[in-house]
Amino acid sequence: MNFGKNLQILRKMTNMTQEELAGRMHVSRQTISKWELGAILPEVEKLVELCELFNCSVDGLLRGNMDFSSEAYSEIRQVTVAPFRYISYAVISREPEEDALAHVKGWAKHLEIENPYIIGWDFPQVSQEQRNVFRMRGYGAALILADGQDAGDIEAEVISQSRQEYITITIKEMSGGEFEVIPNAYQALSMYMAINGMEEKHDSTILSCYEHEYLDCDGVKCMDIYIAIN
Repeated sequence: MNFGKNLQILRKMTNMTQEELAGRMHVSRQTISKWELGAILPEVEKLVELCELFNCSVDGLLRGNMDFSSEAYSEIRQVTVAPFRYISYAVISREPEEDALAHVKGWAKHLEIENPYIIGWDFPQVSQEQRNVFRMRGYGAALILADGQDAGDIEAEVISQSRQEYITITIKEMSGGEFEVIPNAYQALSMYMAINGMEEKHDSTILSCYEHEYLDCDGVKCMDIYIAIN
């Protein structure tokens, strides 16, 4: 049972002290400490109150793994992304990420951009037949254009995005565990938003979420994940 550890993680994600949580729950600070140490469990009524406070399920609080504090991840932070322009390409296939990213990298090579800034995102325009029968998924990739850069003879619309607030997390080590660390990073961001009363922004003029994979100064493959907020 992971209750104590999960409670501590949720409390810290809201920047709440044990004393502050105790005040919200109408118990003593010592009780909160015992809960987090796993010495005792709260009564059912208090357990339900905790779930309502942190916007999580009882099962998730008691048995889930909410530990996103491993060395694989940075702290979650809120950033302002400056306006940018991009051209994008979307693919529906069994390996859409590889297909879309390869196409956009080809654009960068054609435009002679030495260090291209490329981002990507999942998109839901996939039918049930494509998803369930053919195991196909959708993915979009985009090449960010520098100031003064145009698309040349590439037949793609240049899209502009205005300044936007995002929350972001960095996966500091991508090798070998993409199918685990990426979903966990999105889960951490979603949980952080729910706990802190943030809402994801859905607007046709912005990218609601995207990923940026890159090599850090030590040559380690990393990824930043962004979710737009209102």
